[in-house]
Amino acid sequence: MQAKLHIKKGDTVKVIAGNDKGSQGRVLTVYPEKLRALVEGVNMVSKHTKPKAGTPQGGIIKKEAGIHISNLMVIDAKGNATRTVRKLNEKGNLVRFSKKTGEEIK
Repeated sequence: MQAKLHIKKGDTVKVIAGNDKGSQGRVLTVYPEKLRALVEGVNMVSKHTKPKAGTPQGGIIKKEAGIHISNLMVIDAKGNATRTVRKLNEKGNLVRFSKKTGEEIK
């Protein structure tokens, strides 16, 4: 069984550790089995590619690499990096709330 993570695809997150500390981006993909996420514009690496039908030129391509989810914090509606907590909302659904403001994270 996989653990529940504090981030989801589409969340805006802030990097709190590593070479890209302080940068923000949108989560493109989450890999729960590896505890990693791809964040738009963060942890860019150079990939050397051969010429193919799709890329006839080949060469060096910059792309995002995975970053460990412990190095990411969710940004709430007010723009603050915050921890999250799971609680029942008024409809009875389990949703994520901001620990700083107490508001629901959408």
